[in-house]
Amino acid sequence: MGEYILAIDQGTTSSRAIVFDRKQKVAGVGQKEFKQHFPKSGWVEHDPEEIWQTVLFTVKEAIEKAGISASEIAAIGITNQRETVVVWERETGKPIHNAIVWQDRRTAPFCEKLKKKGLEKTFAKKTGLLLDPYFSGTKLSWLLSNVKGAHARAAKGELCFGTIDTFLIWRLTGGKSFATDATNASRTLLYNIADNAWDDELLDILRVPRAMLPEVKDCAADFGVTDAALFGAAIPILGVAGDQQAATIGQACFTPGMLKSTYGTGCFALLNTGKDIVRSKNRLLTTIAYRLNGETTYALEGSIFVAGAAVQWLRDGLKVIKAAPDTGTLAESADPSQDVYLVPAFTGLGAPHWDPDARGAIFGMTRNTGPAEFARAALEAVCYQTRDLLEAMHKDWRNGGKDTVLRVDGGMVASDWTMQRLSDLLDAPVDRPVILETTALGVAWLAGSRAGIWPSQKEFASSWARDRRFEPKMDEATRKGKLKGWRSAVKRTLIAA
Repeated sequence: MGEYILAIDQGTTSSRAIVFDRKQKVAGVGQKEFKQHFPKSGWVEHDPEEIWQTVLFTVKEAIEKAGISASEIAAIGITNQRETVVVWERETGKPIHNAIVWQDRRTAPFCEKLKKKGLEKTFAKKTGLLLDPYFSGTKLSWLLSNVKGAHARAAKGELCFGTIDTFLIWRLTGGKSFATDATNASRTLLYNIADNAWDDELLDILRVPRAMLPEVKDCAADFGVTDAALFGAAIPILGVAGDQQAATIGQACFTPGMLKSTYGTGCFALLNTGKDIVRSKNRLLTTIAYRLNGETTYALEGSIFVAGAAVQWLRDGLKVIKAAPDTGTLAESADPSQDVYLVPAFTGLGAPHWDPDARGAIFGMTRNTGPAEFARAALEAVCYQTRDLLEAMHKDWRNGGKDTVLRVDGGMVASDWTMQRLSDLLDAPVDRPVILETTALGVAWLAGSRAGIWPSQKEFASSWARDRRFEPKMDEATRKGKLKGWRSAVKRTLIAA
């Protein structure tokens, strides 16, 4: 048995691989960005072959940097961008089309058509999700309808559907394992989260043949063994979870009422609701937080489509910053007398609005507005949107709203200015952990505990360590004024849409 755990973190803009040692310390990291494809306005695609190559590259890089051989790795955990859809040939493993990314909005008209038929309640009851282009099911339906011969081939069992985890498992095992986990399955619009099974009624509505669906397993389970030729040794894959659920696990949010928010390309807040399937009345999502030993833990989730992507827009689109870390420093220098609001609806608005047609807007600009004010507006937009999610969660859950402490992770949390502003606008403490690689850590724990070399759930939770707690410092009048301005900006954006 090896002493190390390898976590593959396949994200929206890059693939990463992290080697952890037995003490849960990072021993080696590999990372590589890949190209984003935008064929039409609102469409976002990835090349699955490029994703596969970046995964191979980063795994080898992480192993090399750790100074170990593949034979010293006890197990692999995989975490992934959720909802992104890949369809490939069962015989060759070749994708039939680019992956359609979770940010893609091409199926908005189809979702509206289904809503007009009164089907959103059916989907919401069974899946906990809303009819929105964000989720996998309508993307898959689009592929089957728009790639010549795809539906007929899928019905014959010639094609495989998967989210990115399933595609990677297939490739890593040389096509010997065709599986996903319950968290990824729960984001497809095809999976009944109460029954923990693919749902025939939903499959019929979206015209998805059951023959192309993977087996659904617990988050910690046997997902197959890698082809020894890939890395020099056969390594078991023992843990899989969608990125936000993996971060929930990595933040040790195992107790009902615990809350985490991840700030990456988007922002995703998950509230552990235990064994209860909480039906949101405020357009949040009900989802599977994790499934271990056949027992399912549920969560309320709020999804924000644009968080770090707004910083990327400042860097790559407007070119007002050279590097993402510059944003916090620039925001700190902004004119406090200017109230500039950015509503970053670049690909629509997520929870709690769910308006796929809304588009980005900036309010409050003056002749003196410059890069510093844009930077502050971009960072504050993330904070405002998080506040919207927390308010909705507090309304939905009987135990919510009291003594809220938000555990945070993701690239943006390294900014002290952003985390302080988040605490100020939430009027709640924000805890930043010592280990920021919580997504990778969570899936590494799934694999490591399954392999028997990492601690139990209770011991893992007790080992969670806080780097810093940010306490609210903003006075109530200032907070109320800022929140009023934000709500006005969002309202005007929705009306404009």
